[in-house]
Amino acid sequence: MNALVAYFSASGVTEGVAKKLAAAVNAPLYEIVPVPRYTNADLNWMDKNSRSTLEMRDETCRPPMADSSAPVKDADVVFVGFPIWWYREPSIIDTFLEAYDFSGRTIVPFATSGGSGLGKAPERMGKLAKTKALSGRVFPARVSEDELKRWADGLGL
Repeated sequence: MNALVAYFSASGVTEGVAKKLAAAVNAPLYEIVPVPRYTNADLNWMDKNSRSTLEMRDETCRPPMADSSAPVKDADVVFVGFPIWWYREPSIIDTFLEAYDFSGRTIVPFATSGGSGLGKAPERMGKLAKTKALSGRVFPARVSEDELKRWADGLGL
């Protein structure tokens, strides 16, 4: 499998899982960086006017990324990691998916969450990237590299 692990992490939890996954599948790691980065106030989901709340209310919102240099063209499989926000992928992931040509590639979502599942994120992600997206999986912060390797190997890619 010729893979890429791309991720967005607001608090560092998803970053930790992404690093382990990249090591498990021997793939390069790419951080999806929003501009500007999110502050704690931006992430306050209890504030109806916080940046993240406003973005997630508008499904057409596409926060800008710091760059568009992910080596997507070099991969057949792109693992895309993120924290679950409002039962789906954060809007910055939508920006990422629309910024590249994913033709002929498979997207595999992986996420971190305090209790939510992936919901319709895989379906939305496949539509945005105009390619096949697998159902993906939510992982706890403490997932082991071995468990991630078994999961990735079990995908049959």
